[in-house]
Amino acid sequence: MTEVWKGAAVTAAQTERALSAVARLKEHNVTPALAIVRVGERPDDISYERGAVKRCEKMGVVANCFALPQDAPQGALIELLAALSADPLVHGILLFRPLPKGYDDDAVRAAIAPQKDVDGITDLSAAHLLTGRGPGFLPCTPQACMELLDHYGYDCTGKRAVVVGRSLVVGKPAALLLTGKNATVTLCHTRTADLAARCREAELLVLAAGRAKMIGAECFAPGQVVIDVGINVDAEGKLVGDADFEAAMGVVRAITPVPGGVGTVTTGVLVGHVIEAALRAAGLGFA
Repeated sequence: MTEVWKGAAVTAAQTERALSAVARLKEHNVTPALAIVRVGERPDDISYERGAVKRCEKMGVVANCFALPQDAPQGALIELLAALSADPLVHGILLFRPLPKGYDDDAVRAAIAPQKDVDGITDLSAAHLLTGRGPGFLPCTPQACMELLDHYGYDCTGKRAVVVGRSLVVGKPAALLLTGKNATVTLCHTRTADLAARCREAELLVLAAGRAKMIGAECFAPGQVVIDVGINVDAEGKLVGDADFEAAMGVVRAITPVPGGVGTVTTGVLVGHVIEAALRAAGLGFA
C-alpha cells in the first residue's frame, strides 16, 4: 500500500519554532517582513504567492506583494529589487523565477542583497549552498524536500537517488543536498536517454522538471519514495505534479501529493528564512 506523505504533517514543528522566534523579535520591536516580487501571471507563481502570504499572516510576518506586468522593463524590476534591498524594514525578498524571456537573470539576481535572499538565488547564496558558509540561505524548495524526508524518517545514506530536473532553482540544489545526506545521486532531465529506465533504478525519486504528469507508470518501481516538486496546471485547470499520481499509487512505497505536499513545507521554510533574516539583522540568534 502506498503512503501519501502530506506536507501538513511537517509544518507543526516549523510553526512552533517560528512563533517562538517572532515573539523574541517583538520583544525588540521588530516585525519580520517579506517582499514578494512577481513578473507576469504564471499560475504556479500565483499559487505559491497565495500560500506564502497565508503562512506569513499565520506566523506574524508581514508580506507585501509587488506584481509587475509581463512586459515590464528590466530596469524597473532591478530598481524595485534595489529599493527593497535598501529598506531596513524589509528582511526578506522572494523573486519568482524563471523570469520572462528577455530578462538578464544574472543582472536581476545581483540586485538582491544576499542577506535578504531568503530563497537562495544569488551567487553568494550558491556559495553558501556549496560551502555552508557566508550570507544567504538554501533554496526553499530543495530544503523543504530534505525536511520532509527527515520528518518521515527516511535515511538517504547509501540510497540510489534520481533527481529529474537540472534547474538552479530546485534540481541541482536538491542533488547537492541529497549528496550531503550520503545518497548516490543521478541528475536527469528531459533529454536524458531512456529516462524511464533511470527512474525505475531509483530508490528515491525527486521530480522537478515542471511538466504535468510527465513521469508515468513506466517510470515507477516497487519500494520507491517519490518526492514530487512539480506544480503544474493540467488541461482541466487543476494543479498537478510531475508524477502521474494515480499511476504511482499501489506501486511505490510513498509519494507526496500535489497540492498538499512539498509546497506546504516550502512556504514554511520560506517564512523561517524571513524570520531568521530578521533575527540576524537584530543581532539575535535563531534558537
